[in-house]
Amino acid sequence: MARSSPWSTDVTSTLADTPIGTTSEVELTIGGMTCASCAARVEKKLNRMDGVTATVNYATEKAKVSYPVGVQVADLIATVVKTGYTAEEPPPPEPVEDAAEERDPELAALRVRLTVSALLALPVVLLSMVPALQFDNWQWLSLTLAAPVVVWGGLPFHRAAFTNARHGAATMDTLVSVGTLAAFGWSLWALFFGDAGMPGMRHGFDLTVSRTDGASTIYLEVAAGVVAFILLGRYLEARSKRRAGAALRALMELGAKDVAVLRDGREVRVPVSQLAAGDRFVVRPGEKIATDGTVVEGYSAVDASMLTGESVPVDVTVGDAVTGATVNAGGRLVVEAGRVGADTQLARMARLVEDAQNGKAEVQRLADRISGIFVPVVLLIALGTFGVWLAVTGDTVAAFTAAVAVLIIACPCALGLATPTALMVGTGRGAQLGILIKGPEVLESTRRVDTVVLDKTGTVTTGRMKLQEVYVVDGAAEKDVLRLAGALEHASEHPIAQAVAAGAQERAGAFPVVEGFANVPGRGVRGRVDGHDVTVGRFLEVLPEELARAKAAAEAEGRTAVVVARDGAALGVLTVADAIKETSAEAVRALRALGLTPVLLTGDNRAVAQAVARAVGIDTGEVIAEVLPEDKVDVIKRLQDEGRTVAMVGDGVNDAAALATADLGLAMGTGTDAAIEASDLTLVRGDLRVAADAIRLSRRTLSTIKGNLVWAFGYNVAALPLAAAGLLNPMIAGAAMAFSSVFVVTNSLRLRAFS
Repeated sequence: MARSSPWSTDVTSTLADTPIGTTSEVELTIGGMTCASCAARVEKKLNRMDGVTATVNYATEKAKVSYPVGVQVADLIATVVKTGYTAEEPPPPEPVEDAAEERDPELAALRVRLTVSALLALPVVLLSMVPALQFDNWQWLSLTLAAPVVVWGGLPFHRAAFTNARHGAATMDTLVSVGTLAAFGWSLWALFFGDAGMPGMRHGFDLTVSRTDGASTIYLEVAAGVVAFILLGRYLEARSKRRAGAALRALMELGAKDVAVLRDGREVRVPVSQLAAGDRFVVRPGEKIATDGTVVEGYSAVDASMLTGESVPVDVTVGDAVTGATVNAGGRLVVEAGRVGADTQLARMARLVEDAQNGKAEVQRLADRISGIFVPVVLLIALGTFGVWLAVTGDTVAAFTAAVAVLIIACPCALGLATPTALMVGTGRGAQLGILIKGPEVLESTRRVDTVVLDKTGTVTTGRMKLQEVYVVDGAAEKDVLRLAGALEHASEHPIAQAVAAGAQERAGAFPVVEGFANVPGRGVRGRVDGHDVTVGRFLEVLPEELARAKAAAEAEGRTAVVVARDGAALGVLTVADAIKETSAEAVRALRALGLTPVLLTGDNRAVAQAVARAVGIDTGEVIAEVLPEDKVDVIKRLQDEGRTVAMVGDGVNDAAALATADLGLAMGTGTDAAIEASDLTLVRGDLRVAADAIRLSRRTLSTIKGNLVWAFGYNVAALPLAAAGLLNPMIAGAAMAFSSVFVVTNSLRLRAFS
């Protein structure tokens, strides 16, 4: 039997200009953003365009934009440029060669800027903090070292602040630029026009704001140290963001780079990009399968662990579907390409993960709104701090120092990173485990769910008939009965017959030859085997007592029972039923451990449903049976009307509407495109245990996001009053601000260890 793979129909999705009714969608790469408030500005400007809906993600540096007829992509790009940033459509996805920072020009340039700035700033900080190191004219050496740090090292902040100022906006860069230039400017005034430039000048260092003579006070260590600290924070943040997106890049890198195509009877190795649907290609042991397709020659085992997280290889033979990027672990295969390029399962998985990372949870939208107004508020607080200090103390130096500390420590960068970094890591880890989270709003849904509805066929069970029990009369051998039944059923195409044949071959081995085979509609099959007339089905009305009881018991539980007879005498009864997946009971226990109530939903009769429920550990009172496909939506709505928050797990076309209606829809990846498109979470492999893993991962990701936001909000709420009260030296404030962003990203990276 051919195995269906996820997204088995011809469904094409593109990243750009996909018509959706009267609107289209495009994804733009945004350049020049340096903080969350930058993203908020771009998003606000785009959303002001008529009919345009945009979401801008600072962490991924992407904007996902929906726009109506009459608006061109060029118009969107022009709007972003007018806002002070760059925008372009990303190129078609290509294999990523290496994610090393040496091959990332931006990260490499940032590392150089950080290294030079840190080497120059360190002596300045030490000279200013340790009076014992101060010598005659040390302040002029500090100026020589600090100037390039403030001017060149801080150039990205100054440039961004100037660009934003031209557009009447203020961002985190404004705070850094104004703060460091103010400290540097004050120092220049004190050195050239005050007493700070005199030989023999000495001053100490205090963690808090100190009151001294302004004419002899310099803040070169603040100007240089803050730039170095913030560059360090930016560098660590950039590296962490690269690591956060590593799972998606690894997913994109899974595919084969070239393929041996059969042309005119010869193998010709060509790049995968030249492979076309219908081409036949060879996959040798140990090679990756180049694209999705169907086996036309050979038998092997395929390792899909890199793609689905499933560790056990799957046997494939002629007629079986295989998926690109999986590894041929056994013999030689010839595969006919079905879907190539952007239509493959791997490409669609990558798009789903990237779309999820580009989205925003509701909690992040709140953080974005706060970040958008935060910087102007901080500028007002800094001015107010200066004014209050000056009015109360009359000390210009102390007032200036406190105001600079407010400017520097107030950076809202951690707020902007709180959600996207956690979402990047969580969705990336999910992709590695065979869990595709379609969007950040899914995370919110998983927290509220209290009931999980499980479609029976294909979800709890395999959806394929399987031989179950074998009952034989006294004196008959089970193996002999199976050989006779298997010989006849092997010649029939009926699903029940195929189940009997497969089970008989597994338990009894090879079949004898059949003569005079006949299929009798409504009764079964008959023929001569080993010189005897043999029937399998419902030919006999009267059975021995023990077989009659077994047959009645099986049918009472909804299983199909067939009688095997030889020369008119009953030998045994075989029962066939839809096989329960081996992992379903464990999955139900895991769902219960998450506080969920499992409900079994099926169109089968109640006896079958309750037997399956008992086998997997679902309460029989939570069984909803004999439901027509079109009535599944009504069942979900009824449960919701009872006050339940419902998750639905299904795999078929008839599950699609119910998946869309449920508060959380989970589609088995072995199911149909309709079910997958209607769901919120896709479970790439057909193992129900992954449903529990998906909900755990989603909840863990949401918990991480909330933890990040609590830290970011709490940090700013606590730090601003301290800075305004003069309890923080500006350089310490800069270090604390950098640590806040690094903490948020590092906390998100813990999701990489989820299992």
